[in-house]
Formats: sequence, C-alpha cells, structure tokens
Amino acid sequence: MNPGKPPKLNAQSAQAIARFGVGLFPVALVILGAGCRSAPAAVLPSTAPPVAATQTALAPAPDVVLPHQTFTIASKMLGESRVINVYTPPGYDEAAGARYPVLYMPDGGVGEDFPHVTADIDTAIRAGEMRPMIVVGIENTERRRDMTGPTRVKSDKKIAVRVGGSANFRAFIRDELMPMIGQSFRGNGQTAIVGESLAGLFVLETFFEEPRLFDTCIALSPSLWWNDQALVHGAAERLKSQPGLTGTLYFATAGDDDIGDAGKALEAALQAAAPKGLTWYYEPRPDLLHSTIYRGASPEVFRKLFPR
Repeated sequence: MNPGKPPKLNAQSAQAIARFGVGLFPVALVILGAGCRSAPAAVLPSTAPPVAATQTALAPAPDVVLPHQTFTIASKMLGESRVINVYTPPGYDEAAGARYPVLYMPDGGVGEDFPHVTADIDTAIRAGEMRPMIVVGIENTERRRDMTGPTRVKSDKKIAVRVGGSANFRAFIRDELMPMIGQSFRGNGQTAIVGESLAGLFVLETFFEEPRLFDTCIALSPSLWWNDQALVHGAAERLKSQPGLTGTLYFATAGDDDIGDAGKALEAALQAAAPKGLTWYYEPRPDLLHSTIYRGASPEVFRKLFPR
C-alpha cells in the first residue's frame, strides 16, 4: 500500500477502480546474473519538494522479480500465443524426486501480479510457514475477454471490445496449459487457482462450472456484479447438484466493492447448500480496498490454506 496520501479520484474513476482494479504497475529491474533486484529507493530531500516530487518519492518500491522460467505456448483454443511464467520453490532443483502442488494465476505477467505473489509465497516457504509449491502465471492479452462469461447486461458488454470468453480461457488452461506444466514440472496432482477482481470472478465461475478442475479456489474481491449477479443467484442450485464435491473455496470482499450484498448472498448460499465435503471460507475485509486487497490479504490467505 502507498504510505503517501492518494490522489483524489472523480466518481467515474473511483467506480472503474472498484470494478476492474487499478491496472498494471510499472516494474523497474536491475539485472544481476541469474536473478534481479529492485532499483534503489528514492532519497527524500531535506527541503519540501514540489507535490509531484513528493508523490514520486513516496511511491511503493518496484516489485522484485524472483528467478523464474518463461515460455510461450501457442494456443489453438485461443488462437494466439500466451506467455507463461513459472516459479519453482527453494530446493526444487536439488530435490530431484520431490513433487509439489501447483498454483495457477491469471494476471500472471511480470508486469502484473506474478512478482508480488511469488515473493509472498517464497518468503512464507523459507520461513517454514507454508508448504512449497510451484506457481504458474498466465500473462494477459485480452483480460476482459478471458475473465468474463456471457452476459445479458448491455453495460457489461461495453467494458471491452470482446467479452464472454471465459469458457475458452478455461479450456486453454485445462486442455493445453495444465498438460504442458505436468510434462515439464514436478507437480503432485494438487492444483489451486487465485485471482482478484475480474480474475476473481473467473475463479468463482470456474468453481461452479468445473468444480473439480482445481482442488483450491481463491477469489479476492471478485466482480460479482457481472451479468446482474447471475453467478450468485444460481449458486445454491449449482451446489445442490454436486453433493459429493470436496476441495476448498475461499473468497473475500473489499470495503469499497461495488457489489451490494452479493458477498453475503453467496455466503448464505454456501451455508444453505454447500456439500459436507467442501471446505469454504468467506472473509469480508472492510479494512482493505479493491485496489489493495490482493497484496493486503494474499500473504495471510496462502499461509492459511497451504500450511506447512
């Protein structure tokens, strides 16, 4: 979180951030051999600088990008090439026979959420606070196409040139990406997925559409407003149709989410209809904003769901 005072936003800008997130943060790197580190922090001057300089000096330090592998997969399902980033845990190369859970993440580009998620996980693993795991980041091309399902709401269709492509994106993960990761890295068969905002919507939609695709689903500040909250309205019936479902579902809402009581409504559906074998958590986070919940909540969530 930026410790400086945030700039004021007009109503339209604030609503856009609450719905879609704040966009991509620039990443500045200095390459050092096989790894990299962040550029040195700015030094505050002794005299009061202009306002713009003050905001720059107080800006968050760029994320450190941990060593990882990057490759491109030509997707027939999506009709395009996708960049994939893969983090392996400490000791992966030395422990040749060890196998690990695999966490998949949309918004997984080096200029997106991959750096801070892998840094949080790496820190927790080294501290002995969570189990080692592989992280697979999927870099965006058309984010609002991939993260959204069909909608009847006209205003939804105006957020991008193309929307409603979540089924194809899910098929890409299931039929193209996951087999490639299984062949190239030592997974143990346990899978998870994490996403925030529209990516959180995709995580929840995936949970309801293909509940056995991932063992653990994590949705932070999901965009439950999509398609007039259709996902929430149909949750109870979908849960009742899966009496033998197991696994873990976690979702959290932020203090400024523009979704009304959708979080509480989804919680009520889970209370009424969740199968006995499903472990689920709902955590309202009024202390966090839509723009800060990923970084603010995920370190604790990872430790909670993947304990050592």
